[in-house]
Amino acid sequence: MKKLLLLIPLAGLLTQCGGGGSAGIPSPRHPQIINVSGYDPKEKQRAGRSYSEHDVSALRANGAQGLIARCGKGGVLDTKCADFLASADRAGMLVGAYYRLQNHVDAAAQADQFVTRMQQIARGRSWRTGRMLLCGDFDANSRLSDITRFIDRVESRTGVTPVIYLENSEHLKLMLRSADSATKAKLRRSPYWVALYSHESGAGRIFPAPGNPEGLVKQYDVWHDWTLWQYAGVDWQRGRSVPKHYSHGRFRSGPYFGSLDRPVERNVFNGSSGELAGFWARHGMAAH
Repeated sequence: MKKLLLLIPLAGLLTQCGGGGSAGIPSPRHPQIINVSGYDPKEKQRAGRSYSEHDVSALRANGAQGLIARCGKGGVLDTKCADFLASADRAGMLVGAYYRLQNHVDAAAQADQFVTRMQQIARGRSWRTGRMLLCGDFDANSRLSDITRFIDRVESRTGVTPVIYLENSEHLKLMLRSADSATKAKLRRSPYWVALYSHESGAGRIFPAPGNPEGLVKQYDVWHDWTLWQYAGVDWQRGRSVPKHYSHGRFRSGPYFGSLDRPVERNVFNGSSGELAGFWARHGMAAH
């Protein structure tokens, strides 16, 4: 009976989101953002330009306007974050950081570790950029209270609401779409960062494949639109980094970013370069 009651309000959604249309999807020519972690750079796979945490000029030369580095994960800080951000700043890119939350560590404590480390990084050098974008990356099985407590703690300490990165998770969709109106209003203050690498991925027991970012927005039923779209990721399979990338309809992308000699995780911003700068300023902490 519980399953039946759950399926009834979703019936209209199931007919809306499975088509994989491309209306409203930006082209890969929209502002490009690269995200990195301590696992980057990946191994070389072809001839081309390379990069490291000490030099990301190849990313900028290939059109990336911003870089978001992982600051920490589940209570453990990332050792490359500060170097990645400094090199991106030297290259004239927008800089930001994300924190990967895990359920076994208190969400507020992870937010504190994130903000404290970012404040240390901000004080560590003279920055060309004015703001550092802040993002929370939530586990596929995250609790709603973890998401809201992370947002609240980051905002209380920095004055800005962080961007929310969500995996394409059925658990998260069911949890967030059933949240009360006040909680949804709180979540909407944090821009939605989509993860979707294929128009065919993301199908589950209840939800069909969303097809595109707009399909994911409808399935979550929280945000009115998406802000960042991670359209290319990298998997580790059989001892090798394997690129995954969305290429369907009007949005076509290849396995590599421009002339790079190795795969990298890529994102597109849902707007113009001018709008990107405004978004970064609204959801970034002061770099000075």
